Amino acid sequence: MLLWLSQNLTQYYSGFNLFQYLTMRGVLGVLTALAFSLLLGPYMIRKLRELSIGQTIRTEGPQTHLAKSGTPTMGGALILLSIGFSTLLWADLSNRYVWVVLLVTLVFGAVGWVDDWRKVVNKDTKGLPARWKYLWQSVAGFGAAIYLYYGHSSPAEIDLLIPFFPGVSFMIGPAFIALTYFVIVGSSNAVNLTDGLDGLAIMPTVLIAGALAIFAYASGRADFSDYLGVPFIAGSGELMVFCASIVGAGLGFLWFNTYPAQVFMGDVGALALGAALGVVAVIVRQELVFFIMSGVFVAETVSVILQVASFKLTGRRIFRMAPLHHHFELKGWAEPKVIVRFWIITVILVAIGLASLKIR
Repeated sequence: MLLWLSQNLTQYYSGFNLFQYLTMRGVLGVLTALAFSLLLGPYMIRKLRELSIGQTIRTEGPQTHLAKSGTPTMGGALILLSIGFSTLLWADLSNRYVWVVLLVTLVFGAVGWVDDWRKVVNKDTKGLPARWKYLWQSVAGFGAAIYLYYGHSSPAEIDLLIPFFPGVSFMIGPAFIALTYFVIVGSSNAVNLTDGLDGLAIMPTVLIAGALAIFAYASGRADFSDYLGVPFIAGSGELMVFCASIVGAGLGFLWFNTYPAQVFMGDVGALALGAALGVVAVIVRQELVFFIMSGVFVAETVSVILQVASFKLTGRRIFRMAPLHHHFELKGWAEPKVIVRFWIITVILVAIGLASLKIR
């Protein structure tokens, strides 16, 4: 929106050319989303309290969590509003990738909203039935995958890139659709499983979004992509603004979500953010690097799968409780210790992912 306005105002004052620079709009995307989130946050938390939209804590979970009962939830709506506002202001709205990521984020956020609303307002402990939740996730996941596959203009847009090995990629053809679906839907549910402690999910999301912003910028420029050995994806650079908006919105939300949390993200935020990261990773062709950087999300998801499989097959549990963060809590780790250590692990994994830009 403001990009278009600045383009028209350039004829009157050359200083407006500053807003044509993607890096500048990326910085403004962070600051705009951050400011929007910080300004709107107190009002939204107050309204959630007034509407009695409070979190229900499971009695079978760690007993230290019982004191959190009634804390406002569905705060992920604040994140999505901040991301949408900042992206619409600073991104090139004629770019198709911008609309793909916004629509995927919106649909997954809507699914999470309905699930949260049923749980906390309608007092339906099951929320949105799993079959309906996965149906709409699948519609959005497959929709994005099919659009990206049939809308590609170069083989690089659908080849599977192998990180750390220069020039190694595979033509996967229609398998791209299945891969994209699993990345988007899998990432969405992985972030949702991780969102169980104050600030645990949002900071890794911010770190990974920041790294993906760098990948988007590199893949969107022919000179940088050639130098760094990443595929050139025309137009993908605009996703830097979207990722920057996630960073700003996430940091703003963390201001209120840090321990002890004033508000929880809820499914509306977790499902949407996971899907957003997944679809960006697919567009910039960094699915495998994304898998590495998302190690905390992956570990949380695998812990649930192993726990369920072990209990059904043997009647025994591998972990004291799943997801993994609860296991460490029950081992005696204080909640802030679990959170910060998972953050540190994510910093390391994101650094490894970024190193793949040079180790090619």
